[in-house]
Amino acid sequence: MSDLSHVDEAGDVRMVDVGGKALSRRRAVAAASVRMAPETARRLRGLPKGDALVTAKLAGVMAAKRTAELIPLCHPLPLSNIDLAVDVRGDAVEIRATVETTAQTGVEMEALVAASVAALTVYDMAKAIDKGMVVEGVRLVEKTKEPV
Repeated sequence: MSDLSHVDEAGDVRMVDVGGKALSRRRAVAAASVRMAPETARRLRGLPKGDALVTAKLAGVMAAKRTAELIPLCHPLPLSNIDLAVDVRGDAVEIRATVETTAQTGVEMEALVAASVAALTVYDMAKAIDKGMVVEGVRLVEKTKEPV
């Protein structure tokens, strides 16, 4: 159990103490995809609920900022940059979330939550016209850490 940072020697969950760590410039990139019928992909900017791509970008930004409220052991972080790329490619929407901070811990969870919520937002906005959509491939693509 000691290999898991959020589990103590007794097996209980805990928040990691990052108080003694130096500040670092941290960046994480996460991705997700929403597979759908090509006709659905062509209609995403003009759905009855509105523009799914713009809405997904906003939802991803909002989600990154609320990650510590959603994931119990995440530290609230001062995010310096959140960027969502939401692109239609044939029969899918490809989402890429980039999140940055200067803090004592990384922003992987913020990037993953941003990509996930953006994908779920596309799904929500198009579910009335495409019952076969699939959210897939949620993953961490990259993370970096540089001294400040």
